[in-house]
Amino acid sequence: MKKTTKAKAPAKATRKRATAKKPAAKSVIFTLHAEKGKKVCLAGQFNNWNPTAKKLAYKAKDDVYATTVKLAPGTYEYKFVVDGVWCADPANVDSVRNDQGTFNSVITVK
Repeated sequence: MKKTTKAKAPAKATRKRATAKKPAAKSVIFTLHAEKGKKVCLAGQFNNWNPTAKKLAYKAKDDVYATTVKLAPGTYEYKFVVDGVWCADPANVDSVRNDQGTFNSVITVK
């Protein structure tokens, strides 16, 4: 009787796959001075320009509407929506013309 030997499969080299770390998102505070009682929201590239996705809360002690958004490093266009009216950030001079013939505010997160 002949003895048969099983061929061993070559051992696979195990390598740790290099994973690219995503830059950490940073908390960005958006504020707008507007009369108390307004409905103020934030729309931009970071929320698909949804005009109601991010509501700002009125901060009586500072007399502003404010919200915090976590954003990864990059450049983003945005606008405030006050009682349904879209407006650029009056406190931000960085802006770009949009396809509606108005301007979007621009913020760069580093």
